[in-house]
Amino acid sequence: MFTHVTRPGAVGSLQVANRLVMGAMHLNLENLDDGGAALAAFYAARARGGAGLIITGGSAVNPVAAGGPGYSHVNDPAHHPALRRAADAVHEADGKIALQLFHAGRYALTGGQGPTPVAPSAVHSRFSRTTPRALTDREIRETVRDFARGAATARALGYDAVEVMASEGYLINQFLSPVTNLRDDAWGGDAARRRRFPLEVARAVREAAGDGFPVLFRISGADLVPGSSTQEETEALAVALAQEGVAALDVGVGWHESRVPTVQSAVPPGTWASHAEAVKKALCAAGYADVPVIASNRVVGLDQAESLLRGGGIDYVSMARPLLADPDLPAKWAAGGSALVNVCLACNEACIDRSFGTERVSCLVNPRAGHELEFPEQASADPPRSFAVIGGGPAGLEAARALAALGHHVELFEEGEELGGQFRLARQVPGKEDFGATVRYFAAELARLGVHLHLGRRLGLGDAGLLRRFDGAVLATGVQPRLPDIPGWPLLHTLTYPEAFARPESLGERVVLLGGGGIAMDLAHLLTGERTPATAQEFLAAYGLGEGAYGPGAGAAAPKTRHRQTTARHRLTLVRRGPRIGAGTGPSTRWVVLSALRAHGVERVTGVDYREITREGVVVQGADGAERLIPADSVVFATGQEPERAAVPALRAAGIPFEAVGGARDAAGVNAVRATAEGLRAAHRLGT
Repeated sequence: MFTHVTRPGAVGSLQVANRLVMGAMHLNLENLDDGGAALAAFYAARARGGAGLIITGGSAVNPVAAGGPGYSHVNDPAHHPALRRAADAVHEADGKIALQLFHAGRYALTGGQGPTPVAPSAVHSRFSRTTPRALTDREIRETVRDFARGAATARALGYDAVEVMASEGYLINQFLSPVTNLRDDAWGGDAARRRRFPLEVARAVREAAGDGFPVLFRISGADLVPGSSTQEETEALAVALAQEGVAALDVGVGWHESRVPTVQSAVPPGTWASHAEAVKKALCAAGYADVPVIASNRVVGLDQAESLLRGGGIDYVSMARPLLADPDLPAKWAAGGSALVNVCLACNEACIDRSFGTERVSCLVNPRAGHELEFPEQASADPPRSFAVIGGGPAGLEAARALAALGHHVELFEEGEELGGQFRLARQVPGKEDFGATVRYFAAELARLGVHLHLGRRLGLGDAGLLRRFDGAVLATGVQPRLPDIPGWPLLHTLTYPEAFARPESLGERVVLLGGGGIAMDLAHLLTGERTPATAQEFLAAYGLGEGAYGPGAGAAAPKTRHRQTTARHRLTLVRRGPRIGAGTGPSTRWVVLSALRAHGVERVTGVDYREITREGVVVQGADGAERLIPADSVVFATGQEPERAAVPALRAAGIPFEAVGGARDAAGVNAVRATAEGLRAAHRLGT
């Protein structure tokens, strides 16, 4: 079935088992004080799962090159044992691994500590919120040598190849762009001089790496920044790199400062493959058809990878976050077990958002990611014990899965008629449809593991006898909406957020959503009537990325005014006591949802107190003490949550050990990332 994905290939002299590349992700494991143990375990799991080539997260080529404090430093001997351990672990798992050579440039997140970031020119960055220092000619030449030393070091440490990071707005990309390279010397001033730095790096790295050691380059197929490099300049760079002997081109897209989503769930899978295909076409026209091109960004499953490869426009497909969600994704798909693949939601909450800080990168749907050594999952229970999991939301599903994977007998009790908890609400929201795929995965995986489900079963005090037959339990009953202490709230036009999700058609024309957090934003997004673009073409049109914008063969003009599909029948107002709508929502996704709400005219009111609900609407009081009425036909409460703990008396009466997880433990600040992680930890505490 997957004849193109599973076909062996070569990247320069390196033979690889298939056409699937695990793309680079910074993990915040690289600089842990564990000798590289966690990093090695992470990559070894992905090699065993079937990735043909693994590319590590970026390793800084000098101290100022690091994107943040958690980066490894390839040219620092103190980091060599951990880097070597990762390479050795992948080889022991019969995999191949390339080290990415990295320089953040103006994107270095220093937090005001350490050296000032450097760049071609002193152009302020909205992403890092800093203005870098312009590199001198001498420093530029030293940086070229640092890249070269990194390549030689990577080979000495046992890596199979290196990839030079020249995409996503990092240093080399900054040299290429007229937006960030304002120089008028040998390193800038026109397209040819802006290309000099990456070509010097390629030449020096190739020479330092030596024969038989492939050098890959990750280039930007489209910066998605007005005024940046044109398609013609990108193609000229690709051909020039091929002339320098680069073994493969890995094509990324978008800068962190772009106002176009590139990796969020709103982007249909495969949207950006056309940029890799354009690069391949340019190479073929210039006589370099033998240089492989790798397509990346928003490829989720092997079926999509197979389709892209079958078209013949590219040679390899890169996946990154999908292999966080399920390290065995390639093997499962190839064996026909796609229903058992844990699907990446492109939520970015535990991966990309964490990578910009210091917290260990993991995955909402797979909290073992990055914690493989802490949570080994071989069936080792001797003898197996019996556990009850109460609640079938994210925390309960993960707890049940983990307990069963450890070899225990597990029974799951869920009040509803379907698994999923609040994922059943989330899957209705534009861009979050794959939350339903997570529910389907857990249903299939629990069935495979022999977990017995009791749906439509709420446990209360009278169930103590039932619970006594278990050796322990996980309480994962989640949360219930908190009703606000506002005069008039029981009026007929008030609803809780679960009621609004369940019956959106019952809401009136004017809807006020009280709370302004992530749930309120999601509900507002649903009520706009917007639908997720079904195809790449639809998405690109919605963001003004057709001819004359950022697409292949086009210049780098500003985007056209985008349009969105809508069937809106509501006028929406988000109201919050605090100063910020969506506080607590991940930074890489919050702006996407807010831009959608703005496009649909959703009003936002912040910094007010809720005074009263009347039949006409909601009375609020501003910081100046003035009151005003926000007219409403329906008022929805998304004003917080409280733990649902109705089963606690029964558990205590049964006298069995239990752990509360997720919202049932503490509703303050609960989200699905915390819920699944707590479900996993509770399972291992009880079951090992």
